[in-house]
Amino acid sequence: MDGELRERLAGMIAEATDGAVDPAEVMAGRTRLSDLGVTSLAFLRLIDAVETEFGVQLEPTTLDGLDELVDYVRLHG
Repeated sequence: MDGELRERLAGMIAEATDGAVDPAEVMAGRTRLSDLGVTSLAFLRLIDAVETEFGVQLEPTTLDGLDELVDYVRLHG
């Protein structure tokens, strides 16, 4: 499940950035999303999309990286 969840969230990150960040780039390592170029507007889009899709309440600090986001959604979703 975590593999599928990682892929889905990586895709959602790419969608939130309008394709500026590639899903493979997000999944490649433990890089902070902001270091990949995810802007504050993209963070807001991502929060909205994840909350809608998974029914979780996100805080911006939850979005440090893909692994943290996956763990949070898995535990709270």
